[in-house]
Amino acid sequence: MPLLSIIIVTWNSEEFIPDCLKSIFNTKGSLDIEVIVVDNDSEDGTVKVITEFGPEVKLISNQENLGYAKGNNQGIEIARGEYILLLNPDVVLKENTLKLMLDFMERERGIDGLSPQLLNPDGTIQPSCREFPDFSILLWEITGLSSLFPESRVFGRWRMGYFDFKSVREVDQPMSSFLLLRKNVLEKIGLFDESFPIFFNDVDLCYRIKLKGGKLYFYPEAKAIHHKGASTFQIKPVSILHSHLGFFRFLRKYKKDFLSQLLVYFSGIILMAAALLRIIWYFLKTIFSRNL
Repeated sequence: MPLLSIIIVTWNSEEFIPDCLKSIFNTKGSLDIEVIVVDNDSEDGTVKVITEFGPEVKLISNQENLGYAKGNNQGIEIARGEYILLLNPDVVLKENTLKLMLDFMERERGIDGLSPQLLNPDGTIQPSCREFPDFSILLWEITGLSSLFPESRVFGRWRMGYFDFKSVREVDQPMSSFLLLRKNVLEKIGLFDESFPIFFNDVDLCYRIKLKGGKLYFYPEAKAIHHKGASTFQIKPVSILHSHLGFFRFLRKYKKDFLSQLLVYFSGIILMAAALLRIIWYFLKTIFSRNL
């Protein structure tokens, strides 16, 4: 079996990274792996916990928070594997997950990337794939139609509410929380676009794979537990802002004709207004909960 390089970007991940790393080493079996952790200037005990795993983990310790995209690029640049696994520190692998995914990729040579079925800590299925965003999806989100009709193939298609996440299928954009890629694909399309520091860098990466004719698949036979948003929850208002900015940057990057550019900047105004309202609502809920 080819060498697998596992890349994990951490930031204040002391609570989750031990279980993540333990699950990797406990489930790797006879697989040939290397683990690369890129820490973005954590302020807790993340680095100390990582060093306790010794030479089995290669640690890049940044002196400032360079963002998720840059952190992954640092790991990919030194990775030696034929396969690259992008993994969040709040993911715990189930037994045989790595072998199942590598076996699938070795059988299906025409597939460029693969994601497993992600589970919430309570064992329920966590939706983990989306369709690529566009102007219509923004409209359904802003008007609330995506929430009213989450299972609709029209209004709910961004979050794929119509899909039960129980069958193998080709998808647009699996979450990079757990995404296995062939390294030669990244050599063809390039690494993460660092103008997307936190959000939408995985959307952009998957979109570039698709533009080159690549295929990404969802494979539910392989499973992992994901404590969703463990890092971004620590900076919720900043995360809200960056998620909306990421949506805008994605539209601006790929919608190039004159009419589309007008729609992009109109969309940007809507997205920033929506971000502001969500941030205000977040602070109001926080204040209210503290006063209870």
